[in-house]
Amino acid sequence: MLQLARTVSDMSTMTQALSPAHATRYDVPASRPRLVSARFAAALLSSFGALTSFYLLLSVTPMYAMSAGAGSAGAGLVTGSLMLTTVLAEFASPRLLGRFGYRAVFAAGALLLGGPAPALLLPHSMATIIAVSIARGIGFGLATVVLGALVAASVPAERRGEGIGLAGVVACVPAIVALPSGVWLAQNTGYAVVIAITAISALAPLAATPWLANPAGQHAGSGHAETEAAPAGLLSSLRSGGMLRPGLVFAATTIAAGVVASFLPLAAGVSAGVATLGLFAQAVTATASRWWAGRRGDRHGHAGLLIPGLLTAAAGMASLIWVSAPVVVIAGMCLFGIGFGIAQNTTFALMLDRAPASGYGTASALWNLAYDAGYGTGPIVFGVFVAHTGYPAAFALTGLLILAALVPAIRDRRPQRAAG
Repeated sequence: MLQLARTVSDMSTMTQALSPAHATRYDVPASRPRLVSARFAAALLSSFGALTSFYLLLSVTPMYAMSAGAGSAGAGLVTGSLMLTTVLAEFASPRLLGRFGYRAVFAAGALLLGGPAPALLLPHSMATIIAVSIARGIGFGLATVVLGALVAASVPAERRGEGIGLAGVVACVPAIVALPSGVWLAQNTGYAVVIAITAISALAPLAATPWLANPAGQHAGSGHAETEAAPAGLLSSLRSGGMLRPGLVFAATTIAAGVVASFLPLAAGVSAGVATLGLFAQAVTATASRWWAGRRGDRHGHAGLLIPGLLTAAAGMASLIWVSAPVVVIAGMCLFGIGFGIAQNTTFALMLDRAPASGYGTASALWNLAYDAGYGTGPIVFGVFVAHTGYPAAFALTGLLILAALVPAIRDRRPQRAAG
């Protein structure tokens, strides 16, 4: 009798659900899970501190080397050693995460990013400056990979894209504010003030370490990964088409981002004011579209944004053919920023969707490698071409490179359609 009563009750409930009065109740979820939690806030604050520390000294350290009599070659070596060790640390981070855990690796990254900075207050020495840059590069590479994974682990899966977008907004603030502020502080208050703020902003997030989320596959309360849920290595992920294709798409857009950041102010026919306004417009539109792409992707799927993002970015870059027209340059930078922001969010969200929770660190490492490698190699290759082709043709070739990324993007859509 009890079973019969339950059956009748279930049938009654089903009838009510199918009736017109109740039909709309199931079209939209009654409530969405909360996005901002203590864990997510801790990850955002830690990211803000690490990025502030990185950007404050990014332009100041070459200035400091120049004041030590290093010359332009020495100044370039300082930045080069910083970025090289950042990439090497990103390569090594998945293995370190599997062995020591996320919290321990983040703590090491924060200590290496902020701890060596006060050594710059010692008497001027290029060896010291290079050593500090190497240590900070390692620390920054470890911290960014860990924090990218922890952001993903701290938000509900159905709102992950929006969480990534919000983290992108937080990350944009130090890039816009701390980079010029470091130069201003060094020129007006001296290097000691910048170095002190740099060390504090990197080390302060260590206080938030206990609140950082533990991705699945790690023992709560410890830093050691469970052997049965060891994350996949970086090379294994590179052999996976589902991870490699978004990485290639993102790398194509970061190459273009590095090109405009380095060469738009140098392009013939572009005034300093137009270049500044164009780069600012690109940063703002990229931040806004990154957040929008996350919210839209959570509701309708991230894969559908990959191709529109590439086409928009390519259109913006192609418009720089008319590099001597200020309105076109600024409009093109807005278009490129929108496409770049969409690519940033969509590619990272797709990588995370295709990785187990224990593999978030590997996905974050692959995404950051695509960012840094593309951003660094783009200006090098562009500089070779522009000497022979001129700026309009070189910008057009960069737009064609973005369009070439449609090949992996289209291939990435085919498994989605087959699954559907």
